[in-house]
Amino acid sequence: MSVPEKFEAIGVQDFDKWLEPKHFSYTPQAMRPEDVDIKIEACGICGSDIHAANGDWGRPYTPLAVGHEIIGEVVSVGEGVTRFKVGDRVGVGAQCDSCGKCSRCNQDREQCCKDMVGTYLGVYKETGLPTQGGYANYVRVNSRLAFKIPDSIDSVTAAPLLCGGITGFRPLMTAGVKKGTRVGVNGIGGIGHMVIMFAKALGAEVTAISRSDAKRELAKEIGADHYISTGEEGFSEKYCDSLDLVVNTGSSFSEGSINGILGLIRPFGSMIFITAPPSNENLVIAPFDLLLKSISIGGSGIGSPKDIEYMLDFVAKHQIKPWIETIDISEENVTTAWKRMVKGDVKFRFVLTGYDKYFK
Repeated sequence: MSVPEKFEAIGVQDFDKWLEPKHFSYTPQAMRPEDVDIKIEACGICGSDIHAANGDWGRPYTPLAVGHEIIGEVVSVGEGVTRFKVGDRVGVGAQCDSCGKCSRCNQDREQCCKDMVGTYLGVYKETGLPTQGGYANYVRVNSRLAFKIPDSIDSVTAAPLLCGGITGFRPLMTAGVKKGTRVGVNGIGGIGHMVIMFAKALGAEVTAISRSDAKRELAKEIGADHYISTGEEGFSEKYCDSLDLVVNTGSSFSEGSINGILGLIRPFGSMIFITAPPSNENLVIAPFDLLLKSISIGGSGIGSPKDIEYMLDFVAKHQIKPWIETIDISEENVTTAWKRMVKGDVKFRFVLTGYDKYFK
C-alpha cells in the first residue's frame, strides 16, 4: 500500500473554539530507518485529549490533532525495522519517540527520556516539527514505541489500554500489588474502572473511592469489593488504615478530600497520582499526614515499551475488557464525544471507529 505524502486529520484550529474541530492535512516528518507508518482503524478518546484540545496544558500550535490510543495496520517500515512487517496490527500510546541511547532508555524507562516526544503536543528535536495524533488516517512513529496487539484482544478493546490502561496499570506494578494487597481507586471513570479490573485480576482487595454514593452499585458491578464516599462525614476516621495503596485517578485535588484520603492509608503505604490537573491548579497536602505514618506520595505517567507489552499479555491472559462506547470519527462526532466527556456522560471510554468511511 502506498502511503500518501500528506496525512489527513481532524483537529483543533483555534483553542478558543476547541469544540469546533476541523479537517486538515499535514506533512509528517520524513521517514527514518527506525520508523513505521500505521494506517489507523481505531483510536480511544483519552481525558488527555480534552486537556490538550482546550488549552489546559498550553497552546503550542494549531492545527492540533489529538489521540494517543491508536490501533492500526503497519503499511510501511523503515529500512532498520525488524520488529514489524507490513500487515501487522499494532498499537501506539502517548509516546512516539525517545532518543534510544540515554541511561533512561537503556534501563527500559523510555517514558522518562529527556528527549521523549509525545504522540501529540510533541516536537521532534531534530526537525522542530510538531506531532499529530490518532484522529487521523495515518501516523508515523518510532517502531520502538509501537506494540503488537495480541490476537485475542480486538482493536476496540485494545485502544484505551495504550494510554489509559497502562497509566492505571503501572502504579500497581510499581507497588508490587498481589493477592491480599488492599488497593483504593480514587475516581471511578475512564482510567479508574480499568484500575479496579487490573487490581482484581492481580488478586487485590479493591475499594472504590468517589465523591458521592452515585457510583456505588456501578463500582461493585465493575468488581470493587468495597466503596467509600468522600462526601460522607467522618469518612477518613471511619475507614482509617484500611488501604495499602491508593491510585488517584480523579481530577479533584482539593485539600480536604486529598488529606482525608491520606487518612485511609496504612503506615508505610502510598498514594500514586496518575492525573494532571489544569496548569493553574496545585496539590495541597499536610506534611504531618505523611510524616506520622511514613506515607509516600508519588506520580506515574504511562509506561515503558516493556511495561506496555507486559500489560497487553496480562489483559489477554485475564480477558479484561474495559467498558467502551464506539463512535464513528467525524468532525461532528468528535465534538459530541468531547462534550459528553466534559459532562461525564460516558461509561467509560469512547473509541473512534469508522476511519475508512471518513478518510476515503
